[in-house]
Amino acid sequence: MNSSVIVFPGSNCDRDVSVALTKFKIKNQMVWHDEATLPKTDLVVLPGGFSYGDYLRSGCIASKSKIINDVIKHAKNGGLVLGVCNGFQILIETGLLPGVLLRNKKLKFLSQNVHLKVLNTDNSFCSDYKKKDVIELPIAHNEGNYFANDYLIKKLEDNNLIVFKYCNKEGSIEDSANPNGALSNIAGIFNKNKNILGMMPHPERMIDKYLSSNDGSFFFENLIENLK
Repeated sequence: MNSSVIVFPGSNCDRDVSVALTKFKIKNQMVWHDEATLPKTDLVVLPGGFSYGDYLRSGCIASKSKIINDVIKHAKNGGLVLGVCNGFQILIETGLLPGVLLRNKKLKFLSQNVHLKVLNTDNSFCSDYKKKDVIELPIAHNEGNYFANDYLIKKLEDNNLIVFKYCNKEGSIEDSANPNGALSNIAGIFNKNKNILGMMPHPERMIDKYLSSNDGSFFFENLIENLK
């Protein structure tokens, strides 16, 4: 099982993701954004951070990096791609995932834990969860407010492509549990084939019960099972 974490100027969660992948016995390689080709890999991770200082739009400049052409090729060949936070923003900028990520509703940077309801378990990322499980993960972003038109939201819902929604600790999806104003409380989505996952929360920051919790561990353990 091999993974590749793409490193951009301004990435700050690349090492966190690498530690998480390595902890769960996935052989990881760090790949600089200016490389032309990926090494042999089962999973590509676009990590969180502030690639290129979030100039123009979050993820916009990174989406034009040389390595992205091979990431797109990997994805279109059915390879797994995970975009976390800034990685989600990059996936949207490349067109691999639909919609846009706007400034948070209150125009403030958010760094806090949130609760998420798992809505889709028919995929390689969440198959060991039970549908409607509630997990807790941290967020740290300024542009996590997911938006799309009514047609696209309906398409996501009809095709079961919404993976996570913000909820309260009891699992109720309501406005008061929505930290950033995301439409329909959306925290993570799939592409049509469910091999590309973009999510704003950070599972890599919840892999040690002594430092935080283990809710992120189950996410990576599930990946291992599906990469065997």
